[in-house]
Amino acid sequence: MISQTPEEELSRVEPNKDKDTAEESESKRLLPSQSPASSSSDDENEVAFESREKIVIVDVETPESIGNVDYVPPFSWKKLWLFTGPGFLMSIAFLDPGNLEGDLQAGAIAGYSLLWLLMWATVMGLLIQLLSARLGVATGRHLAELCREEYPTWARFVLWFMAELALIGADIQEVIGSAIAIQILSNGVLPLWAGVLITASDWKLEAVFAVLIAIMALSFAWMFGDTNPSGKELLIGILVPRISSKTIRQAVGVVGCVIMPHNVFLHSALVQSRKIDPKKRGRVQEALNYYSIESSIALLVSFMINLFVTTIFAKGFYGTKQANSIGLVNAGQYLEEKYGGGLFPILYIWGIGLLAAGQSSTITGTYAGQFIMGGFLNLRLKKWLRALITRSFAIVPTIIVAIVFDTSEASLDILNEWLNVLQSIQIPFALIPLLTLVSKEQVMGVFRIGPILERLAWTVAALVIIINGYLLFDFFVSEVKGLLFGLMICIWTVAYIVFIVYLVLHGNALPSTWFSIELSKRCSVTGSYNKVSESYTLHRPPNTTTEIDQ
Repeated sequence: MISQTPEEELSRVEPNKDKDTAEESESKRLLPSQSPASSSSDDENEVAFESREKIVIVDVETPESIGNVDYVPPFSWKKLWLFTGPGFLMSIAFLDPGNLEGDLQAGAIAGYSLLWLLMWATVMGLLIQLLSARLGVATGRHLAELCREEYPTWARFVLWFMAELALIGADIQEVIGSAIAIQILSNGVLPLWAGVLITASDWKLEAVFAVLIAIMALSFAWMFGDTNPSGKELLIGILVPRISSKTIRQAVGVVGCVIMPHNVFLHSALVQSRKIDPKKRGRVQEALNYYSIESSIALLVSFMINLFVTTIFAKGFYGTKQANSIGLVNAGQYLEEKYGGGLFPILYIWGIGLLAAGQSSTITGTYAGQFIMGGFLNLRLKKWLRALITRSFAIVPTIIVAIVFDTSEASLDILNEWLNVLQSIQIPFALIPLLTLVSKEQVMGVFRIGPILERLAWTVAALVIIINGYLLFDFFVSEVKGLLFGLMICIWTVAYIVFIVYLVLHGNALPSTWFSIELSKRCSVTGSYNKVSESYTLHRPPNTTTEIDQ
């Protein structure tokens, strides 16, 4: 055995040490940076889930995985089951009573012609929700928490206020939908406000989400079978894009109902219910893979349920005199008059499906309210107290609404239109912060989205915002009357647009690649554009001026 001097031993160890240090520093650079808020203890900062509440994903160590932070384990059905949950809870927002009303009105007024739009709107919604999940998994924090750190105090409070407004609007629709279902199932014995109280009292239904989704699917599938729609027309409606001037409003409603502001906040928090080591890039990628599969399956189920509802009312009421008067309140009566009673009266099947939709979406609304309030305000409250506060924000206005508007079907329809407008207004305040954050390397590390996906996401977001903007414009043109009210709306609209522009410009939110082409053209004459640093260097002859100087 040859002995080595301390100097020789040190010279042999140092290169390996330098290599390990370099790899560690590179790993830290590529992984999302841990801010003080995320690294502090649970006692100091609000978190979506305590450590003891998270589901542990057990792995069997293999020679390939030991010491390899980039190792992604092979697919496992057992692991997919362990990751199943957040996507299905998220998908409930695609099935809330407001969406069902949009479906039935689209079917009754536009027939099968908007089924293709329903499909592509669901695909757009899936893209946004996958980005929300990506943000939550890669950073270990949800959207509301990251907004608290990203924006100044005044902007953070505006975003929180807007998110709460959107949540209250969604909750009112969901609770009213459940109350209508209870009214149907009780043969009108219970008034609308009593249904609201019953809905509000049941907070512990987390264990039966799968049952509620199954009830919705079976109820609407049963009705789909009873109505026996045309398979040929159904297929043409899905594959062939068609739209007319008479169905533009229904088309806008189909797209507008897909992106729910509170749902974007919710999904980024729900994915943290699984215990994932953020220091291991392979484990983070594995979680993203499983959540992508689960969310896709969940939204496929929600698409089928929405398809059933649209098709049922297209088959029964398209081209009839009742088409323009059908809403959530009277849909059950119209179905019973059209298809009769039978062994299982279709009125009660509709009521059961509507109740399942309302109850499940009400619970997810409660979850979203807790995460939004806790994330933006960093409140350290007991979960039952947070649930009580956020639930009260929705239930108190809903009871008032139920008492005031429970006078006619028309008044509830008008209320629903205003609630849709309220939620449409809030969409930019969820989408723009989400896309800003998932595009930042200092937030996402190696998991930031690439330029192609970034441009696609911004295109989808812009499309959704423009479509909802059209809905708002159409609504205000028809509903706003009087000089004073019109002036107030104009002032509010200017402030609204200015804040959206601020969010877009904050942190260079728009994809830089959108501007690099134009800059490159200009640089060919006056300078050069450095794409890596995104900086502009001016080159010009002496004693010359340019527009920049002027």
